[in-house]
Amino acid sequence: MRKGYRGKILRVDLTRRKILIQSLDETDLEKFIGGSGLGAKFLYEEVPADTEPLSPENLLIFMAGPLVGSGTPGSGRHEVVFKSPLTGIFARSGVGGSFGVNLKRAGFDGIIISGRSSKPVYLLVYDGQVEIKDATHIWGKDTYESDRILREEIGRKATVAVIGPAGEGIVKIAGISHDGVHSRMAGRCGSGAVMGSKNLKAIVVYGKDKVDVAFPEKLNQYKKQILPHIKMVSEGMRKFGTAGGIPNYERIGNFPHKNWALSNWEEGANKISGQTMERTILTGRYACHDCPIACGRMVKVDEGPFAPVNGGGPEYETVAALGSLCLVDNIEAIARANELCNRLGLDTMSTGAVIAFAMEAFERGIITDKDTGGVELTWGNAQALLKMIEKIARKEDIGEVLSEGVRSAANKLGKNTVEFAIHIKGLEPSYHDPRCFFSHALNYATAARGGCHNGSQSHSCEITLSCPDLGINEPQDRHLVDGKAEFTMKLQNLMCFYDSLVLCKFFHTSGSLTPQQVVNFLNYTTGWDFNLQSAMEAGERIFNLQRMYNVRCGISRKDDTLPPRFLTLKREKDKLPPLGQLLSDYYELRGWDEMGIPTEQKLKELSLEKL
Repeated sequence: MRKGYRGKILRVDLTRRKILIQSLDETDLEKFIGGSGLGAKFLYEEVPADTEPLSPENLLIFMAGPLVGSGTPGSGRHEVVFKSPLTGIFARSGVGGSFGVNLKRAGFDGIIISGRSSKPVYLLVYDGQVEIKDATHIWGKDTYESDRILREEIGRKATVAVIGPAGEGIVKIAGISHDGVHSRMAGRCGSGAVMGSKNLKAIVVYGKDKVDVAFPEKLNQYKKQILPHIKMVSEGMRKFGTAGGIPNYERIGNFPHKNWALSNWEEGANKISGQTMERTILTGRYACHDCPIACGRMVKVDEGPFAPVNGGGPEYETVAALGSLCLVDNIEAIARANELCNRLGLDTMSTGAVIAFAMEAFERGIITDKDTGGVELTWGNAQALLKMIEKIARKEDIGEVLSEGVRSAANKLGKNTVEFAIHIKGLEPSYHDPRCFFSHALNYATAARGGCHNGSQSHSCEITLSCPDLGINEPQDRHLVDGKAEFTMKLQNLMCFYDSLVLCKFFHTSGSLTPQQVVNFLNYTTGWDFNLQSAMEAGERIFNLQRMYNVRCGISRKDDTLPPRFLTLKREKDKLPPLGQLLSDYYELRGWDEMGIPTEQKLKELSLEKL
């Protein structure tokens, strides 16, 4: 087996309580590498299009990659792959922390879970072994408490992946929390609901075996050579966290407000920035395994209406979702809302989006306090925000409607709520405005899981960064149309490559690592002789495999679109994206037909002809 891998996948059938250890095929590794690439391969082969996402037949796939556990900077991550109950299509959710490294140390590159247990259980995975254990004593408890109890029971330095009450209740915007109070969340697309549907409360992993790499001395020397640069260019992120970008994002028209309808909110944005967090409630920083950046925030609120808070603090996407999108300008309130979501096991990004949607529906008189259980769901009302988070997690009052996401809520409420229901393919988008960056307009429309900045992370190369390895020799014009399709496609392929390794994308957006340096880390770890072209081809292959899964689920050109608000409502500093022209250029470059389906010729080029 190739170095960097453990060569084994753990399969657990919870219905039959059957455990199987499967050897990896090295041919598959060369084509799909690991992470969400290999996860997509398993999903395509084993989860048909008509599979109900909350049925026992859906797979929940936890997958590491070859760099995980190697010591490569930024490799303390793993991917969770499944068919989404929120969108009904391909889903992946990347997450940092220490779970992936401990999974590799326990002897496995991934876990594939099927079936449904007759009672609440958790998995204990350690040193090449697995046990299915009773979880009735932690069912109903929040993620922080469950993590504490399980780690005390195991009595070792273990990592816990766990759902909260939202996941247990099959809330479709529930996620899977990792690393206790640090709450590294696999939040997107309803992974927690899939886990809850299987009566699986948690997975506990630990192991003592190190991951073998092909050239350990070269790898260590290379890391030492690059680390000073990484620390230098990421100093701002280490000091202020990801929310440190808010003042600049507000200045250029990227930071969203009031359910994406308001152009400017400078005073409010400054009140909830990473800089304000650093001056007021920050108590410390933490990092994922093998990460020199430490963008994680530890925050504390001891007194006042939003106490107590003591744990992982909100990052950029959460500040936008629970803050500016709802016009909440109090950093302590946002910290409290973030901790509440983390404890209950909710995706902060989708939760903020559905609450902002509900606030607009309340403002327009489509819902009233009779629907909300007496909550005055007005803009900027922090107490209403906190109450609504609880109602969504418990499916109470209007919270039951909101618990299934914006698209479903708009369908149920009707009355033209579709006009301000902000989602792409059913997923509430990331908080980078596609009217500010035309690359994200195109990326949101075509990314496999829906509106996701992580699909391309292209905005960094439209602000300050270049990427000469990909032919991007200077930052690109944000509103330029010519060449935007090729620019976006290259970065989507690169990000699929990252997700297969698995590697943190901040090492791209901060300029910490070039694509060629990432390829070098892969070769030193595995012994492969990848070059930049073969790496990008792997990313393109994975992107097209994920697209073909969605095609099988009915996705085509009709779905590659944006919400009306992004296409018709101008912000003061932006233009409106010409999506039709962008898509036409993009399909041609991708080798897809006019309906957005990869051609037979393209699939053959990528060795995907069996699809």
